Amino acid sequence: MTDLILTTYDWVPDMPRGFVRDVRVRWALEEAGLPYRVESTPFHNRQPAHFSHQPFGQVPWLIDGDLSIFESGAILLHLGERSEALMPADPRGRSEVIQWLFAALASVEAASQPWSFFKFSGDADETPMRKFFDGFLNVHRLPHMEKVLAGREWLAGTFSAADILMADVLRLVDRFDGLVNYPVCRDYVARATARPSFVKAHADQMAHFAAADAA
Repeated sequence: MTDLILTTYDWVPDMPRGFVRDVRVRWALEEAGLPYRVESTPFHNRQPAHFSHQPFGQVPWLIDGDLSIFESGAILLHLGERSEALMPADPRGRSEVIQWLFAALASVEAASQPWSFFKFSGDADETPMRKFFDGFLNVHRLPHMEKVLAGREWLAGTFSAADILMADVLRLVDRFDGLVNYPVCRDYVARATARPSFVKAHADQMAHFAAADAA
């Protein structure tokens, strides 16, 4: 079997380390036990070759033979097709994983990502947009996820690609204490990130960027 090739930045500033989205793909690859290697693309001075794989100049992307796939959700869906550790083969189980995978990206992250931008900026001003995204996340998203996760260990029965995405989305919220009033969500994140595959994926990402510092 040919190794899969995961490409991420060669370096990023300290703030996003541990949260760059190649960690989702690393995590999935570790869960599935698929052989892979990691390559780098410059964070600064992004070249046409980068944009040919990722049209927005972001990361990650995955090479699988003659396929080049970008967007973390699309990559996890692709890997789910290769491993039942990420997505069951039966139609009902597969459908449930896919719907929660898209919910993590299109419903929860759609609220949490702009909210996190305000947190990353350190701007404490209560602007109308900041108030809007506080409400969007804390009224229309997190209370519903608290109910969904109550009484279940994982979103689709067994651990799946959907949990990788949802836990990673919520993990960023938790970084800024955004789950302090949502103990079920917080426990879910803790449960997911205690998995050996996440621990290794996270450590590998941190080591990757630390090596760039040393170089």
